[in-house]
Parts: sequence; C-alpha cells; structure tokens
Amino acid sequence: MGMVGFYAGSFDPFTNGHLQIVKKAAKCFDKVIVGIGHNPEKKERIDRTKMKIAIENVLKYENLKNVEVVIYQGLTVDKAKECSADILIRGLRNGTDYEYEENISEVNEEIANMDTCYFRAGDLGYLSSSIVMELYNNNAKIDKYVPKAVAELLNSLR
Repeated sequence: MGMVGFYAGSFDPFTNGHLQIVKKAAKCFDKVIVGIGHNPEKKERIDRTKMKIAIENVLKYENLKNVEVVIYQGLTVDKAKECSADILIRGLRNGTDYEYEENISEVNEEIANMDTCYFRAGDLGYLSSSIVMELYNNNAKIDKYVPKAVAELLNSLR
C-alpha cells in the first residue's frame, strides 16, 4: 500500500495553514489521514462532524484524492496505528512549535515506536485556529485564512 501519514489536530477550525501542510504531505505520502482529535484541555468551538464534512469538501475541491478524514478520541498514536499509518505528520510554525512538538514526538516514539515528520508552515506561519476564531468572533473577515468550505461552515453558524 505504500507510506501512510497521520496528521492529527483539533482543526477547530481547519485553516489555510493546515491545508498547506496537507498538500505538502499528500505529495510525500501515498495516503494521508487527517485525524480530528479531541483535546480535553481545549473547549471544542465547532462540531467535529461538521468540520469533518467541511474538510472533505476542501479536499474534493483541491483534488487531494489520497487524503481522508477521521474523527477520534484518545491517543493519536492509537488511532494512527488503527489506520495503519507509518508516520505522524506535524506542521511547524516556529521554534516554539518545534520544542513543543519534539517533546510529544519523543513520547510517541517511546510508547508506539512511531516517528514524526515535520512540514514547515511557510508563509502562513503566523496563522492559528485561535487567531481565526478571534477574528470570527469579532465579525472580521476570515475568508483569507480558511478554505471556502470552512468559511461557509463558520458563516452558517452565525
């Protein structure tokens, strides 16, 4: 089947920065699974099933046929293994991200023997779901920061 990468996040919401990582990963892996996880430390802002549908619409629009979306709870490595993933995918915006991700990667390697592949966020390194939600909650335009299907979902929630 080839190499399978698992890209986990809360994607609350899925941004153009996340999409950039997915596009890069889709070129490097035979299959990429976007895993919408539940982080008990974060309050879920958008229903995960609705976000899954929006992301699937984005993938269709972008013609990313080797990418699928799953929703899960529990440990990322457990879901990644269940999906037959070979490697975990993470996006990096800056050095702070790297230090944070590296700690998690070490644990994942220890408990599940899964390595992590990092992709740079590039020119969207400043973008975060929190920034998008702050703009959204203050009625600022977000179309430039999220894919069309995600913007439509957010606007439908107003």
